[in-house]
Amino acid sequence: MFARGAQFFALDDKVKAAVPCDPATFVGWERDAEVSPATGFADHKESIQVAYDQRQWGSHWPVDDNCPGFRDEALTFMGNCESVVHKLLECFAIGLGMPYEDFKKALDNSAQDCNSAMRFMNYYDVTGRTFPTGHMRVMPHTDMSALTLLFQRVGETGLEVCPGREATTEYAMGDEWTPCNPQQGAITVNIGDALMYWSDDKLKSNFHRVRAPNPGEYQKQRCSIAYFCQPCLSAVCQGPLKKYPPITGQQMAESRYMELDWLKGHEAKEAAAKGIAGHKLPISVA
Repeated sequence: MFARGAQFFALDDKVKAAVPCDPATFVGWERDAEVSPATGFADHKESIQVAYDQRQWGSHWPVDDNCPGFRDEALTFMGNCESVVHKLLECFAIGLGMPYEDFKKALDNSAQDCNSAMRFMNYYDVTGRTFPTGHMRVMPHTDMSALTLLFQRVGETGLEVCPGREATTEYAMGDEWTPCNPQQGAITVNIGDALMYWSDDKLKSNFHRVRAPNPGEYQKQRCSIAYFCQPCLSAVCQGPLKKYPPITGQQMAESRYMELDWLKGHEAKEAAAKGIAGHKLPISVA
């Protein structure tokens, strides 16, 4: 899949712009366009996000004339990712004491309103450049998914994590971060906001970021692929303890709820009770 991503990113920007990013769904191609809510600065990368061929997203795939085989291979790869995700969810369901069928129905990739997606990311070669302390390629964030599968290439470092239970400040700024360097054959799995909500906060969203390289560190192009398993838009999600009111996948998608205070204690209930709607803030991914 990395070869397919490279094939697309090698195209002229005018060709890539034929599949522009839809700000409502983040499907399509963008370049230096995603602004971190933590800082207000744009991430230094380009990306293309693709989704299952549903009615509203069918036009956001690269055409075969430019990228032969891209769509077919991506859909096959996404299906394989789904198999991995659901094996993990079966285990989580046992631990949470909830029926796996709840996950299976809400995260059905064959549903017409499936909201799962995959993103190819291309971080530019910055060889020879120096950056201020704390400069990021992607600022700290959590994913809005239930689970995210992240694929990295060995040697291309920069990803760091601050698990939710360790985060003590907004966006985990100033907290302790741990490198998550790629290993051959390994998949990095992030718990996202949807599973945190679903688990009544037993499972915490994982803050992660991509740090700009220091002198002497890997500075060349960095590529990654993320598969986001997200609730269908019509799915209704609620944890077994009913800590929070029911919420639909549509409300989750509209809220970009990483940005909302329902991730923090009592304010969470208030936001969910109000429907968690109206927020259209961009979320970046690693």
